[in-house]
Amino acid sequence: MITLADDLGHLAYTVTGEGSPVLLVHAGVTDHQLWDRVAPALAERHTVIRYDLRGFGESARPAGPYRDTDDLRRLLDHLGHQRADLVGTSWGGRIALGFAHDHPERVRSLTMLAAHWPGYDWSAELVAYDEAETAALAAGDPEAAVSVNLDMWLRGPSRSWAEVAPDLAERLRGPVRTSLVHQDARGEHSQGVHPVDLATVTVPTLVGIGLLDVADYQQISRRYAAGIPGARLVEFPTAAHLIPLDAPAELLAALLPFLAGA
Repeated sequence: MITLADDLGHLAYTVTGEGSPVLLVHAGVTDHQLWDRVAPALAERHTVIRYDLRGFGESARPAGPYRDTDDLRRLLDHLGHQRADLVGTSWGGRIALGFAHDHPERVRSLTMLAAHWPGYDWSAELVAYDEAETAALAAGDPEAAVSVNLDMWLRGPSRSWAEVAPDLAERLRGPVRTSLVHQDARGEHSQGVHPVDLATVTVPTLVGIGLLDVADYQQISRRYAAGIPGARLVEFPTAAHLIPLDAPAELLAALLPFLAGA
């Protein structure tokens, strides 16, 4: 990873491949490794930029006010890219949407995979997950909190662990643990994302939904697809919340033609 440093802290990022730039924004329980199964194929046709959000992976813990969309802009500026295709998962999808709304001239296309919806009226299932994570951390048991997150976001509500690729949980434990360690600092310093009027989003948009994901996020993805003019909805029957891990081949089959035609 290469480090971009300034007086606000630093972001860690990596760049591979050649061609039009594609910037990948990870989910809120992972880091840049979320994209390991799709980045090599994308890099055969594109310049692929992956980075760790503040407090995730190898990027610094936030120490003052920041906004993730501003960090995204700074990274593009640093790398000298005026426009890029943005692909984001979960919270990363919401960051990508916010940037596309605020800076449409800098976004060639937008892909949102199980994107987050701030202020959503969460189901009892999601409330119970949040309470279980909070209780584990309050009890000084971070490994239990990691397991709570793996159950919700990797396994999902619709399958057993026997149905999940056996290596994925161990690959995610470290990134999830890091995200939990810096969770309070992000909560203290993050300025969130600006509200978005979906009807004003003008860039070509692809919305992905994992049919094994928690119902809240399936509903959110359908709401995004219905609200963004011209958005295309793609369903991934074998994926829970983390589509790039669960269905990399299917994601590439949808994503590569979309990027080529955007």
